[in-house]
Amino acid sequence: MTEIIFDENENWEKRILCSDESCIGTIGPDGRCKECGKVYEGKLPEDHGTVSSNPIAPAEQKPEKTVSEDDDWEKRVLCSDEACIGVIGPDGKCKECGKPLK
Repeated sequence: MTEIIFDENENWEKRILCSDESCIGTIGPDGRCKECGKVYEGKLPEDHGTVSSNPIAPAEQKPEKTVSEDDDWEKRVLCSDEACIGVIGPDGKCKECGKPLK
C-alpha cells in the first residue's frame, strides 16, 4: 500500500481544478493545469499564484517545470480516447493506454 503525503502548506480551499472534467489536475500559477497542461477556461482570482501566508522555506521548494518553446508542447498529439490523459508516442500508440492514433 502506498502512503499518500499531503503538503501541509497547500491551501486546499483555494485550489482551482482543471477545466477538463476528465482530468485530475489543478491550475498552477501560470494558468495551466499541472497535470495535462490545458489553459484554464475561467477567470482566475487575482491572488492566484501568489505566495501564501505560510510559504515553504527556500531549501524545501521544488523547482517548478515551465513550458518553453523547446518542449514541443504545441506539437503533441493527444490520445484518441477522450477518457485517456496520454499522448501519442513516436510508435503511433498512446504512451498511457497503448491505443493507436486511428
